[in-house]
Amino acid sequence: MTQVKLTTLTKKGGCGCKIGPSDLREVLQQLPTTTKDPNLLVGLDTGDDAGVYKLTDELAIVQTVDFFTPIVDDPYDFGQIAAANALSDVYAMGGTPITALNIVAFPISTLDKAILTEILRGASDKLQEAGCSLVGGHSIDDEEPKFGLAVTGTIHPEHIHTNAGAKKGDKLILTKPIGVGISTTAIKKNLLTEEETKNVTRVMATLNKSAAKVMNQFNVHACTDITGFGLLGHLTEMATESHQALTIRKDDVPVLPRVRDLAEQGAIPGGSRNNLNHVKSVVHFENHHDEIDQLILADAITSGGLLMAVSAHDASALLESLRLSGIDAQQIGEVSAGDAGHIYVK
Repeated sequence: MTQVKLTTLTKKGGCGCKIGPSDLREVLQQLPTTTKDPNLLVGLDTGDDAGVYKLTDELAIVQTVDFFTPIVDDPYDFGQIAAANALSDVYAMGGTPITALNIVAFPISTLDKAILTEILRGASDKLQEAGCSLVGGHSIDDEEPKFGLAVTGTIHPEHIHTNAGAKKGDKLILTKPIGVGISTTAIKKNLLTEEETKNVTRVMATLNKSAAKVMNQFNVHACTDITGFGLLGHLTEMATESHQALTIRKDDVPVLPRVRDLAEQGAIPGGSRNNLNHVKSVVHFENHHDEIDQLILADAITSGGLLMAVSAHDASALLESLRLSGIDAQQIGEVSAGDAGHIYVK
């Protein structure tokens, strides 16, 4: 197989290539209002991770789609990360993924076909780990490689976790470190060691399957996964849809190694800057947090962890269960007093 640095084939990588939240909201606001199907339990209204449609009183399907440009150079790893990222939306809703469709864009005449084989093999192995069946897909010839999946899962209609249920006093728990966008931008700039690249790849390729399994055993009121809009963006969505204020402590937020140093060297994706600009009016930095601190909290994540709002009564037990399952989860804040839809950073 011809050795190619996949990350040099595109200007943006991973979830950092998503359309920014401000632009996306402007587009979606122009869509006409449609009559809501009573069986559509979760749709566009709350900006949730996936849609949920009820089939029977005891069964609903969870549907999501996600694809992006290469975020790492190894094609097998890229396939694994893309699959883990797409599956994550189903896990965030509390569902179980059952089937998936590949979405492929690939310059078939200019890149070695073996590269595409490895991307698909990586995704297939990750789907097998998830217990999710690949049932087909679609491909187009394109100048830039892109890959992802459309995933369908199942869930009980009464056991759905949306981003809209956080309650006053809930504790906020995060299951993966942030800083992925900065770290992967550093890959493009040759600023990461081989070991550091392996570490951020491992974080992105780790399924949220175990975290979701533990979550579903506790009184979790709201959940979302941290992806392209960054921690602050997804916190803002949860605060807005839950009509609550959220407070986080910067020093309690888990961050990948050397992220601040990399950011100071200029490894900041454009998506992270867009994210920060989008939320600045509703995020209040109560202590001295410079622009680098703010950009890290807004960093565009690919295949990030689950952010859960859980009752204070269950928080310690949930954290312990997550850690016993090998997940280095951290409590980063709580649902607090303050203006609804606003985030307070201590």
